[in-house]
Amino acid sequence: MLTAAHAEPIALDDPRLYAMRAKVAMLGRMMFGRWLTDAAGGNISSRIGDKVCISPRYSGSRHQWQLDAENVLVADLDANILLGSGEISREAKVHFRLHREFGDVGTGVIHAHARNVLVFAAQARPIPPVLEATRKFGEIPVTAYAPAHSEHLAEYIANAIAPSRARISKQAAAALAPYHGLFCIGKDIDAAFDAVERIDTNAYCILMGALLGQSDGLASARAEMENAIAGYDAAPRS
Repeated sequence: MLTAAHAEPIALDDPRLYAMRAKVAMLGRMMFGRWLTDAAGGNISSRIGDKVCISPRYSGSRHQWQLDAENVLVADLDANILLGSGEISREAKVHFRLHREFGDVGTGVIHAHARNVLVFAAQARPIPPVLEATRKFGEIPVTAYAPAHSEHLAEYIANAIAPSRARISKQAAAALAPYHGLFCIGKDIDAAFDAVERIDTNAYCILMGALLGQSDGLASARAEMENAIAGYDAAPRS
């Protein structure tokens, strides 16, 4: 578990903080434009040393995700705002729990209301990987229900992600909050963004694939793919 005592102290005038605030704002605009979050919510945070850059409350409903660097808050690991005006998001409890719990392997956290993922959230169903690009994340689990602003949600999400800790250092791990959305922590914010889009595309393929019906050769074709990948992974590299 990461604490301020174990994280590199970062001065508030460190240029890396302003650059990351600008990046969080940019990713928010991208997510909104790519249907990876909506006006109802979502959050983005990225840790640099002992500081966390995090999108403010009402990023969607009041800013329509058209944030500037100055809109993005800088907080310590206890969620005390150090730079920026505005309120911290009510889902920030999850962000800071993930930063503290998995800070040794990941620095980027995204909470997304991704359009296709929300179908699974609304049904409280896990998302199995159906694409080669999402095998690395395994099945995205669904937690027990807890209100968005509660400590229970932070606990449930952290507990659901814990078995996938090793996935974070490779790219990312994620969990679904039922009736709410996706939470993802990546080795950095780029990895988390990439994972959110891959998982949403995976969800879209499941939904659209249901219209095609079950193919008799689907299971054998997938088994062939899994064997080919396993063989490639096991082969020595030159």
